[in-house]
Amino acid sequence: MTFDPQIHARRRQEIAARMKREGGGVMLLPAADEKTRNSDSEYVFRQDSDFAYATGFDEPTGCGLLFDDGRYVLFVRPKDPQREIWTGLRAGVEGAVQAFGATEAYPASEVDSRLPGFIDRAPTLWFRLGRDRAWDSRVVQALCDLRARGRTGSAAPARIVDSGVILHEMRLFKSPEEIEVLKKAAEITAEAHLAAMRDGQAGRREHQVQAEIEYAFRRRGGNGPGYGTIVAAGANGTILHYRAGDVELREGELCLVDAGGEYGWYTADVTRTFPVSGTFTAPQREAYEIVLDAQLKGIAATKPGVTLDAVHDVVVKRLTEGMIALGLLQGSADERIADQSFRKYYMHRTSHWLGMDVHDVGSYFVDGKARPLEPGMVLTVEPGLYVAANDLGAPDALRGVGIRIEDNLLVTVDGHENLTASIPKSPDEVEACCAR
Repeated sequence: MTFDPQIHARRRQEIAARMKREGGGVMLLPAADEKTRNSDSEYVFRQDSDFAYATGFDEPTGCGLLFDDGRYVLFVRPKDPQREIWTGLRAGVEGAVQAFGATEAYPASEVDSRLPGFIDRAPTLWFRLGRDRAWDSRVVQALCDLRARGRTGSAAPARIVDSGVILHEMRLFKSPEEIEVLKKAAEITAEAHLAAMRDGQAGRREHQVQAEIEYAFRRRGGNGPGYGTIVAAGANGTILHYRAGDVELREGELCLVDAGGEYGWYTADVTRTFPVSGTFTAPQREAYEIVLDAQLKGIAATKPGVTLDAVHDVVVKRLTEGMIALGLLQGSADERIADQSFRKYYMHRTSHWLGMDVHDVGSYFVDGKARPLEPGMVLTVEPGLYVAANDLGAPDALRGVGIRIEDNLLVTVDGHENLTASIPKSPDEVEACCAR
């Protein structure tokens, strides 16, 4: 989402109001730093999601301070004509105020000297301890400085509270503007998965299919992948977080693709599984239809008032019935759910929040109980079936088969909207997409 001063200003006003309701204070949000990849080359920069959500500022280094009275201070890299020749233009201190709405702005190099003064006598410091040791040390030093000056009237905040208590609760519920951006990310991702099905023929390699996917992300104006692209040929599909490698796609095998394009800091997260030869074998289709039916049942169960645990239970019941039908398990579904033996073939949860992060922020439990879904939440529904290649107890035709089907759902007042419904997933549709 391109920077919109009004949207980010409204968010900061809401943050200030929530801080005030909780006793006031100051919120410290560090920006992301550039990270060295090797020698003098950096990884591609991605702004910290909390900082981006509140500020819209997309430069590395520094931090933001948000006050319960609405003030907003930015520490940024100053203008530097010589450095900007190499690394691009900077907003600088002046731009932080004029373009990004900061009440005050200072060079990032002055954070340590100025931070104690900004949090002096604040009742609460809202800060995410434990996430970054360097920032933890800075905060501890500022607190020590204030405590050492206690006889002069200075006072360190009496409380340090995780900023996520406010920010992550806000980020969990997507605004209309955020939903539009997520829909754009889904649209881009749809094209990428279609490209994967077209390109994923025998003789191609995983990284070549990955290239087609990520080309589609960028060609349509996306930032690139929202997370590491998974292209898993054959038995690699049974490795949950496999990354695309150099393995050749082969006739008779399946290819599992888990890929989501990021657009304006928001990402889709979609998985499709297709036959390399263009046609499922009979055992593959039977297993695939079980996973698809489990997903459709999980999607149908997604609505306000239902918990993610309840959606998961629906999926687990159908998958376990399918495992028994396929000869992977014996006994009744209730017995295999009770003893958890289904986890040999389905070992992950069905859903997670989605938004600026692929595994987005927001509490899954409230007061120790699974949280009911509410309109504005966005989540995945992604059942899978994974049979290890060396599982001698499994039917021969299923060994090394990994299947996952994943879509992105927006919870609405009446139920849900599948943001990624346009990406084919019925066996016939998938085979049609693979036709060459």
